Amino acid sequence: MSTHDLSTLQQALSDYFAPWVQALNLQVVSANTSSVVVRMPSSKQLSRVGDMLCGQAMMAAADTAMVLALIQHFGGFRPCTTVQLSSSFLKPLSQQDALIEARVLRAGKSLAFGEIDLRGAEDGKTASRFTTTYALL
Repeated sequence: MSTHDLSTLQQALSDYFAPWVQALNLQVVSANTSSVVVRMPSSKQLSRVGDMLCGQAMMAAADTAMVLALIQHFGGFRPCTTVQLSSSFLKPLSQQDALIEARVLRAGKSLAFGEIDLRGAEDGKTASRFTTTYALL
């Protein structure tokens, strides 16, 4: 994937997402036809007691990464809305950035399905997994 394509996805964060989502400081790391990887920097503002990344931040990052994966899949922004976002928190993530990999499993005419893996950027261990369904508008 070219730097131009990555910069288009990075720009989408400013173009299509609310300011509080932009405050997650997500950085697009890589993308291919069916998936996108973003990095979320470790931050005191996103952490709870014990410097653990809070679940709300994980879910917001996962949902956002999947919308970017859909943009990549369709070759441009297509209005959509989250119908379902299911989360499993497997282990705490603390004192390291998060890598969030969102993968489109299937995209039809009216629905899209995906899965997301959130792991530590340093240790590579999965901290949470998500499944998603989106209505395509």
